[in-house]
Amino acid sequence: MRAEGYAVESICAVLREQGVQVAARTYRAWKKRLPALRTIEDARITDALRALKVPHAKGRPRPEIMYGRRKMTQWLRRNGFPEASKHTVDRLMREEGMNGLVRGRKTRTSIPGKDGRRAGDLLNRDFTAPAPNQIWVTDFTY
Repeated sequence: MRAEGYAVESICAVLREQGVQVAARTYRAWKKRLPALRTIEDARITDALRALKVPHAKGRPRPEIMYGRRKMTQWLRRNGFPEASKHTVDRLMREEGMNGLVRGRKTRTSIPGKDGRRAGDLLNRDFTAPAPNQIWVTDFTY
């Protein structure tokens, strides 16, 4: 910004005119401040997660890429990140788009009748009522 003719003080003056109280020294303090420890640790774990996406020399993907949050947390703890939190690993895996392999059956939400017939439509798909409390529609939850 200074190269374009704008100094920190002039930008802060414009912000003060808009009602935002910002001092130039707070900007300079922010620029000098070291990054937070969480940011550094997150970057290290993210680098380890991204390294798993690179295939082996034979071209096959690494088996750890299929791990979910629990297995990935244990794998990271064994491989140089003893303080890796399960919540941190979960958040960083979500940011990287890593889900892990989901096994098992899908949740079954409805069970068809034994005869294969559906219940009749008692309202003939007409869900309008001439007045309140004239037509009642319910849902049975087991």
